[in-house]
Amino acid sequence: MFDLKQYMNQKSQIVNDALAHILQNNQQGATIDEAMQYSLMAGGKRIRPVLCLAAAETVGGNSSDALTAACAMEMIHTYSLIHDDLPAMDNDELRRGKPTCHIAFDEATAVLAGDALLTLAFEVLASVPVSNSTRAADWLQITRIIAFAAGSRGMIQGQMLDMAAEGRTLDLAELESMHNLKTGALIEASLHCGALLAGANKAQLASLRSYARNIGLAFQVADDILNVEGNPEMMGKAVGTDRAKQKSTYPALLGLNASRQFARKLTHRALQALETFDSKAEPLRALAIYIIERKR
Repeated sequence: MFDLKQYMNQKSQIVNDALAHILQNNQQGATIDEAMQYSLMAGGKRIRPVLCLAAAETVGGNSSDALTAACAMEMIHTYSLIHDDLPAMDNDELRRGKPTCHIAFDEATAVLAGDALLTLAFEVLASVPVSNSTRAADWLQITRIIAFAAGSRGMIQGQMLDMAAEGRTLDLAELESMHNLKTGALIEASLHCGALLAGANKAQLASLRSYARNIGLAFQVADDILNVEGNPEMMGKAVGTDRAKQKSTYPALLGLNASRQFARKLTHRALQALETFDSKAEPLRALAIYIIERKR
């Protein structure tokens, strides 16, 4: 039987070691270095980089081929959390069980730490040694995919829509569109890049992107449910904040039971998308179930 906990611990440690190495090479002994390290190495779940590595393995490649892209994903994700927590946006004071970056340091430092992590992610992507023009073209494509997912037509647009929706009720189609951008875009890019770097064919890419779209949305539904009934100590952040800010969420729109059913439906679709893959896709199958059953 596949042991997801062991797999995630192993892959997370590989990612953490690589991130620590990147930060060490980037350090100049300044406060900004401390703030970047504080947020990036705060012990997140590393879902996006693990998905990136697992996608590479699923199509028969080595996870090491996708490690640089996986690290870039986590730096971009962490930058987005730092900025989301700022007073100008969600105004949260706790993240991953620790004071948020702007509380631990100050607001200006948090803004710059997020900016620095985003910039460092693309510096790392641009620093991959390539042996031929084909591999160079692959990494150029990877960089474009990640930039698109993180930018104004992806994650940033989703965050903007989320902020604009406070105080009003979105319908189900609007809510899905918003979260496909805010949460789903980076998750899809993680799988897309991992598979591309391992030499996936068009059919494999299509299946993995379908899987990604479904688990990306399921991830957000689960987050919305946890914001209602999660354990703050286990989650490492406050709960009930969505309701306080009058955010449109799946529980607010559908109710808790219907939201759970919707998350299970999305997971079933994700698992169907993996039916053409063999046992190498077991990590992705297990991750799909973990996403809706997690407690943090």
